[in-house]
Amino acid sequence: MLGAIEAGGTKFLLAVGPSPDRLTAQTRIPTRDPATTLAEAADWFAAQGALKALGIGSFGPLELDPASPRRGFITNTPKPGWGDCDIAGFFRARLGVPVSIDTDVNAAALAEYASARTQGCRSLAYLTIGTGIGGGLVLDGQPVHGIAHPEMGHIFPRRHSEDRDFSGLCPHHGDCLEGLASGPAIKARWGASLSELADDHPGHGIIADYIAQACHTLFATLAVERVVVGGGVAKTPGLLARIAARTEALAAGYLPGGARHRVVAPAHGDSAGITGAAMLAALAEPALWPEWRESETRPALARCNQDTGKS
Repeated sequence: MLGAIEAGGTKFLLAVGPSPDRLTAQTRIPTRDPATTLAEAADWFAAQGALKALGIGSFGPLELDPASPRRGFITNTPKPGWGDCDIAGFFRARLGVPVSIDTDVNAAALAEYASARTQGCRSLAYLTIGTGIGGGLVLDGQPVHGIAHPEMGHIFPRRHSEDRDFSGLCPHHGDCLEGLASGPAIKARWGASLSELADDHPGHGIIADYIAQACHTLFATLAVERVVVGGGVAKTPGLLARIAARTEALAAGYLPGGARHRVVAPAHGDSAGITGAAMLAALAEPALWPEWRESETRPALARCNQDTGKS
């Protein structure tokens, strides 16, 4: 059995199953202090029977440098009490199994890539628009980290002409993408969630424009074929269509990828994160990948983690 954790700022989703596409038991627990939350999660896994490996897709920032002795730590997160938390090390010691960890958005991107790959897609970015804004990137089956993991929510979009007065809500950057288009930023600006605003409210166009700028940036700089847009804000009726139309307008017919650049909803819906976490578990113990053994996804992902051992 594989274990999987989607660790969020408000809740932990836990699951077990024999493969990433067959998760047979799931539960949710609230995110409280680390000691309480991690112990409750470990107790639940222990009650499910023996695990072979665990995958974690977590909020961050995370230390993911394979050479760092702090690999698997949550670092300077704004989540109170969670800074410098060795989340991967806790479960490795408590459950005694290999643990693989990545950001929650990279985990979701992995799951979405696995689905998109069957349709010939080889490059994909995942944006989640919710309490915060984050992004993950997968190229040819490999999640991209660089010196650290991407922080796509902290790029600076061009300000919309009808949104000049709002200073932004990000405590670090003010009017970065997250500071302008996240759920809390929307509520701070207009006193309601985007889905609660009238259909003709200018907020719909403003938020679509900011997210479309992020999508265009990903298409222009990385030439990805798809940007998957998920998260609570993205569920606003009509928003995805607005984003796609605005992204196409921003491209102005110039990008060489043309119509192959697509803005889409998550194929896995709300399950992308936990499915991706289970895929990370399979990375920690590659022999557990019988159904993916001949695919291009598993070898590429294994190369990405080849220097991480069982961490």
